[in-house]
Amino acid sequence: MEDEDWVLVEPSTGNTIKEPTWMDSDSPRPLKVTFSGPAKYWTDAIPIGNGRLGAMIWGGVSSEIIQLNEDTLWTGTPSDFTNPGAPEALSDVRKFVDDGQYAEATAAAAKLLGNPADVYQLLGDIKLEFDESHLTYAEETYHRELDLDTATAKVKYSVGDIEFTREHFASNPDQVIVLKISASKSGSVSFLASLDSMLDHHCYINAESQIIMEGSCPGKRIPPKLKASDNPKGIQFSAVLDLQISDGIGVIRVLDNKTLKVEGSDWAVLLLVASSSFESPFTKPSDSGKDPTSESLCALKSITNLSYSDLYARHLDDYQNLFRRVSFQLWKSPNVIVGNDLVMNNLMPSANTSYVKGSKDDLIPTVERIKSFQSDEDPSLVELLFQFGRYLLISCSRPRTQVANLQGVWNKDLQPKWDSAPHLNINLEMNYWLSLPCNLSECQEPLFDFIKSLSINGSKTAQVNYETSGWVVHHKSDIWAKSSADGTDVLSGLWPMGGAWLCTHLWEHYNYSMDKDFLRTEAYPLLEGCASFLLDWLVEGHEGYLETNPSTSPEHMFIAPDGKPACVSYSSTMDMAIIKEVFSSIISASEILYRQNDFLIQKVREAQPRLHPTKIAEDGSIMEWAQDFKDPEMHHRHLSHLFGLFPGHTITVDRNPDLCKAAENSLYKRGEDGPGWSTAWKTALWAHLHNSEHAYRMVKHLIKLVDPDHEVAFEGGLYSNLFAAHPPFQIDANFGVTAAVAEMLMQSTMKDLYLLPALPWDKWANGCVKGLKARGGLTVSICWKEGDLHEVGVWTKVESCIQRLHYRGRTVKTSISPGIIYTFNAQLKCVKASSLS
Repeated sequence: MEDEDWVLVEPSTGNTIKEPTWMDSDSPRPLKVTFSGPAKYWTDAIPIGNGRLGAMIWGGVSSEIIQLNEDTLWTGTPSDFTNPGAPEALSDVRKFVDDGQYAEATAAAAKLLGNPADVYQLLGDIKLEFDESHLTYAEETYHRELDLDTATAKVKYSVGDIEFTREHFASNPDQVIVLKISASKSGSVSFLASLDSMLDHHCYINAESQIIMEGSCPGKRIPPKLKASDNPKGIQFSAVLDLQISDGIGVIRVLDNKTLKVEGSDWAVLLLVASSSFESPFTKPSDSGKDPTSESLCALKSITNLSYSDLYARHLDDYQNLFRRVSFQLWKSPNVIVGNDLVMNNLMPSANTSYVKGSKDDLIPTVERIKSFQSDEDPSLVELLFQFGRYLLISCSRPRTQVANLQGVWNKDLQPKWDSAPHLNINLEMNYWLSLPCNLSECQEPLFDFIKSLSINGSKTAQVNYETSGWVVHHKSDIWAKSSADGTDVLSGLWPMGGAWLCTHLWEHYNYSMDKDFLRTEAYPLLEGCASFLLDWLVEGHEGYLETNPSTSPEHMFIAPDGKPACVSYSSTMDMAIIKEVFSSIISASEILYRQNDFLIQKVREAQPRLHPTKIAEDGSIMEWAQDFKDPEMHHRHLSHLFGLFPGHTITVDRNPDLCKAAENSLYKRGEDGPGWSTAWKTALWAHLHNSEHAYRMVKHLIKLVDPDHEVAFEGGLYSNLFAAHPPFQIDANFGVTAAVAEMLMQSTMKDLYLLPALPWDKWANGCVKGLKARGGLTVSICWKEGDLHEVGVWTKVESCIQRLHYRGRTVKTSISPGIIYTFNAQLKCVKASSLS
């Protein structure tokens, strides 16, 4: 039973307490991204998705494009990620580093690189053509919106006295994208429908009401220009578009065996299903036993007896079970809050929370709200952006789907920027930062599946390339679980800490869920393999420390003492911070599982005190490398050397004031500019320094409009559909800013809850967030008034624990028992305890 299914029971009577409307006198504001016209650019379109399938709704009137994605469509085939020549090259690189010849080490490290990762592809388009009368639609009647509460995209406009409506959603339980077209006047729905793709494909009509598209992805990253026989068989795919119209009114006609024509119907429902021949990262497409067309037709057959209303109800129940776990509202003015009567059931998460059907925010196009944010600083736009991140994660990462890539699941290009691949030196991890604190733990499952696949290939890479035990993964991967260093360049490719960073997510999942079965069967074996590699990778080095050699700080150069630019040295601060995190995690896990006497754990304990400490440079900032090298790019986008502050736990305000001051200096040194994901990371870092002013400045810095015609690389911002920009679009900042806002409102350890640690009280003077998750298996809701804490609710389903509540220098120790919701006032005094059932 999920948290949102719990009800309040009065202990003295056993009667259920009715949950009133949430916090204020009005219902919560609508959570809608709105537009006053059709999309002009892809980043004006509306994203919908069910985890595996994605679609972008342009909302054209006379002609419409619905751009489609399926998450297993990638170039390539399974590969061998080993390099028998790597050990000799590694020896050369290490000698150059030991001799202080860092530029030479950087050049020699090129021999450690492998082949480039493969490339995420697109599925294709649904194309709709309406009659010429639609060219004269009344522009003032046009409205397009994404409702985050229902995960539904709608388009409305009028032609003469007829109002046309299109509704779109992507159903996870039925694995189908659904579009309903209707009109206010009977017999008015007429259009042409077809499928198309930029991939190699062909289309044909089936059963006079279905279009089938069959095609294939390139078997190599770049399709060869030689004979077709030289190209291995790539992933095959199929998409089926099924048309249904009103009974007895209207007809469907077949045109040229590729197009369907609907004439004179009351309504039409289009169902899009798709499948591919991809089975696993270890199965060649040529060996696949899957028939994509048969699978797609089977998927359609399974929903034959479901009406549009049935499909929508099943979609809504599935989606809202996840989305409605967290509610969040902000106000500048205190006038909307009703007195002091914020009773505890107001702080309970509820699947019954409903949103008002309209407000002034609903009528203003979101693009205008983004434009005006720098002056009006409307906190309701922050709410929308926060929940948009949760919406996107639900829509692109579900159990049994692929991991969320650099664009989630939405991609329009055959050669997307950075291959739309998972990048493990920040971007993939940032995609999942929000999953635990923002109550979407199920959305992490694809990440865990991906880590398992990476560990299989990574064990071969570790053994052959580095002659170590365990498993290793570098900075960039793909659907084939690529584990070797990417062949692009040494600056980004030579970074063998990707698997180690991912392993911290396994430990965090246990911290939030307290699921010992997960820890024992899934997390611990992967942590063991990771720790084994790290122990073997570490070498005896300077001053008796264990070192990583070679070592880089992701994508950042330095000036060596001889004046030469280089990126390869030893024991970067990020290397050490990640290793410390993994070692601490596996030791804690071993104690929980009674494996603290294992030989591996003893070796980890011996290695721990010999790891390089985090050092402070002469200028007062955190040193990024083991030596205080000159930094040629002070405003570099990566914050790698601050990993220990966030998402790591080795630098905290309570324990390390000197390092926190140095981290603050590092953030000032880096500056505020940068791509969206960098801005999101800076927000979280400032939040962990409990600096509300700068955390908010970073949120505000992200909320600026990007003009697709005049994009400036590395400047960040938002597009009109709220997609975050590098530019171009990268989804990590959408996920990262949601996580960062959650960190501004609450931070936790296994024993501590920090309430409103970085609340910008002058900007978000009044608000309430309910349903956040904290370490130790806790659920937390917080309300505040006029910049000060008002009421807190804490409860758990798992086991009793002792928690320290912290707020503005006040600390209270309290015992939390399962099945009880505890209410604390502004002085952190428990004023109520109610049973849960």
